[in-house]
Amino acid sequence: MRLVIARCSVDYVGRLRAHLPLAVRLLMVKADGSVLIHSDGGSYKPLNWMSPPATMRSLEPDETDAEAGVTEVWNVQSAKTDDRLIISIHERFSDVSHDLGTDPGLIKDGVEADLQRLLAEQINRLGEGHTLIRREYMTAIGPVDILARDATGATVAVELKRRGDIDGVEQLTRYLELLNRDPLLAPVRGIFAAQQIKPQARVLAEDRGITCLTLDYDAMRGVDDRDSRLF
Repeated sequence: MRLVIARCSVDYVGRLRAHLPLAVRLLMVKADGSVLIHSDGGSYKPLNWMSPPATMRSLEPDETDAEAGVTEVWNVQSAKTDDRLIISIHERFSDVSHDLGTDPGLIKDGVEADLQRLLAEQINRLGEGHTLIRREYMTAIGPVDILARDATGATVAVELKRRGDIDGVEQLTRYLELLNRDPLLAPVRGIFAAQQIKPQARVLAEDRGITCLTLDYDAMRGVDDRDSRLF
């Protein structure tokens, strides 16, 4: 992984257009080809990024950029689309690289891991006609718990929690924003699934077009006879 701290401006060009004005930022270049731009705020969410597969070229600035103080231009080109991330570097303060080796991946606690496995096995709990694509679908910003297709063939991303709060909705929102950049998957809708979903999280999810699903862990494990309940 390469970590560069630099004063730079950033432009995303393609189906979406976005501009980050000149400021000091952290540029993260991963071995899988992804490039992420971070500020010193906003938690772990990058300001912008290019997901893999992508190729990055370091170019000399043209005459206009050079006069504006640009010393180097990174052109990050998506291999799947015409989208480009253009990073104009004015000053570099730090540039280090580290070999992180092979990561074993996220190990979830027992209940959440079981929920993921059970929902993958009982994918029709998402709705009739759903089929599983895969568990732990990797993206540049982390794994989506479950990726599936609905009865119409549309892609569905599922974020699983024991207790669903606003942070979980924000996490799923970031995954959806990234996944919808991939023309092979888009359009992608989201399902926020948990044993309990806080009212504020439900309101935020529904406002963003995300479906909420409450999961009965005991019923999914087959240890709860719902028909024998009094309430």
